[in-house]
Amino acid sequence: MGYAVKIYEAFKDDEIKAKLLSEFIELVEQAILNNQLATRQDVTLSELKLTREIEQTRGEIKEVELKLTREIEQTRGEIKEVELKLTREIEQIRGEIKEVELKLTREIEQVRADVTEKINDVKISTIRWIVTLFITQTITILGIIAGLFQVMK
Repeated sequence: MGYAVKIYEAFKDDEIKAKLLSEFIELVEQAILNNQLATRQDVTLSELKLTREIEQTRGEIKEVELKLTREIEQTRGEIKEVELKLTREIEQIRGEIKEVELKLTREIEQVRADVTEKINDVKISTIRWIVTLFITQTITILGIIAGLFQVMK
């Protein structure tokens, strides 16, 4: 029985680990059987290949960084535009509030003037009524006095 089968049997409770370990052992056994040892040339070729892949990956990372930097700058520009738009809208609304405030102030002043005018009208009417009452009382009293003089004669 090969090592791969033994490993599989030992770890069969965790089938994923058992499968991975048995496959790995099987590959190692095949490499040993085929006497395939890595040469310096193989290592050098692998190193060059990996170096090229690393450089390619670095280039891709730089491209992604540049793309993201451009997107960030674009987003910042969009944010600035939104801020300016909102600032203009806020100023416009403040202006509208001032206009409404002035209009309401004028209306309040007009109402005050109207109320003052009505109060003055009522005062004048009251004074006229009192003067008329006074004159009427005076005439009545004079009439009574004249009547008394006639009765006394």
